[in-house]
Amino acid sequence: MSEHVLTTVANGTGFITLDRPKALNSLSLGMVRSLTAALMAWRNDSAVAAVVIRSSSEKALCAGGDIRFFHEVGTATPQGGSALLEDFFTEEYALNHLIHYYAKPYIALMDGVVMGGGMGISQGGPGCGVRIVTDRTKMAMPEVNIGLFPDVGGSHFLSHAPGSLGRYLGLTGLTVGAADALYVGLADHYVPTDAWEALRDLLEAVPGGELRDAIEAYSARFRAGPGVLETERATIERHFALDSVADIMASLAGDENVFAQKALQAMQTRSPLMMCVTLELLRRGAALDVADCLRMERNLVRRNFEHGEVLEGVRALVIDKDNAPNWSPGTLEEVTPEMVAAFFAPPWPAHAHPLRHL
Repeated sequence: MSEHVLTTVANGTGFITLDRPKALNSLSLGMVRSLTAALMAWRNDSAVAAVVIRSSSEKALCAGGDIRFFHEVGTATPQGGSALLEDFFTEEYALNHLIHYYAKPYIALMDGVVMGGGMGISQGGPGCGVRIVTDRTKMAMPEVNIGLFPDVGGSHFLSHAPGSLGRYLGLTGLTVGAADALYVGLADHYVPTDAWEALRDLLEAVPGGELRDAIEAYSARFRAGPGVLETERATIERHFALDSVADIMASLAGDENVFAQKALQAMQTRSPLMMCVTLELLRRGAALDVADCLRMERNLVRRNFEHGEVLEGVRALVIDKDNAPNWSPGTLEEVTPEMVAAFFAPPWPAHAHPLRHL
């Protein structure tokens, strides 16, 4: 169990507070296990009618998985293999599945940074998930920036975003705010910063069984306004609906629009291979349910660590901090269909897949 996950039950609501502020609540294996244990304990507990997940800090709900841990254990063993890594991703993805299908209102206070693994613990299913964003919300699926791909269910929630919006978010890894999160369908309610403390008080005052209705009534008075993605929707569709990463980048290169150029500049720094894998991931994810998406992602994460792309990406970003990853291959032109297909080859037979029971 983790010291960084605090749980209490009050007034019919189970409160989970992430308390690892110096690491922006980056998830460790211990934190994943603590979250899972709490949610499983409350699932059939009649004294708990709703769950709220929040942070002890306004800076972040959760910035993702602990990528320093990934690098440490991944580089200590041949081909990036480690029992701890295997456990982390298997248990994290199982937690994402548990959250998506949770049978009680699961309320995520998406204040501050919410990225990668933070999205995985926020994206409750359409039946019971309640996702609240604020003026401080900084949301992203930035995995291509470290040589990974949008996991933690990203192959499902990005591929089911309207039009090409999920492709834009997955391939650029760029950050969006509250209005954009609402527009893409990755959030449900907006509460401005100056009304945030009153919301937190309301969550503790209202009985758990009445929380969803209370949140809806409270947030109905607020409007986040138009976001950048809504304003630039036509630009996004013109470029990101194309068939390949090469076509998308070539199209962006011919567009002088500042938004298009920002997207292109971001993609020029990302792993060429993992952008191509991400595009294929989103194609496949659009036809799969959540469990099959998570099983597919579990296959890919094993292949990624075998390849070593994420280890190089983390090295460049947070270990050596030279921001000069040596991607393999180094250019988009060198990425072949066979390289992409290899990431989707299952490492296990179906009966032995670590997430076969989802």
